[in-house]
Amino acid sequence: QVQVVESGGGLVQPGGSLRLSCAASDSRFGMAWFRQAPGKEHEFVAAISWSGGNGYVEWSLKDRFTISRDNAATTGYLQMNNLKPEDTAVYYCAADRLSDFTIERITNRFNYRYWGQGTQVTVSS
Repeated sequence: QVQVVESGGGLVQPGGSLRLSCAASDSRFGMAWFRQAPGKEHEFVAAISWSGGNGYVEWSLKDRFTISRDNAATTGYLQMNNLKPEDTAVYYCAADRLSDFTIERITNRFNYRYWGQGTQVTVSS
C-alpha cells in the first residue's frame, strides 16, 4: 500500500512563506497538491512528474508557488511565498502513476488514488 504523508503546514502572517513536504513510499509516482477551503471544492494547486522533469503550477498561483522534488524523488515540496488570507485551506498531497503529464490529467483529482491526510495552512494576522 502506497503511503503519502504531508507536513509543513501552520499559521503564517500575510506576506509570509511556508514550505510543504510530501513523502510518498513509491518514487515512481507523480505528485500533486490540492487544497480545500471551508465550504469549497478541492482546488488544484500544482503537480510534478515522478522524475521531476515536468512541473506545473496553477496559473493564478505560479508567481508565488513553486513545486519541486528531491533527487531521490521520494519527497516533493510546495514552496509558497507571499501568502494571502485566501490561501487558507487544508492542503492535500496526492500521488499516482501518471500515463502522461497533460493539464487535463494532472489537474483532475480523480486521477490520483493515494492521498495524504492533509495539512492545515492558515494565513492570518
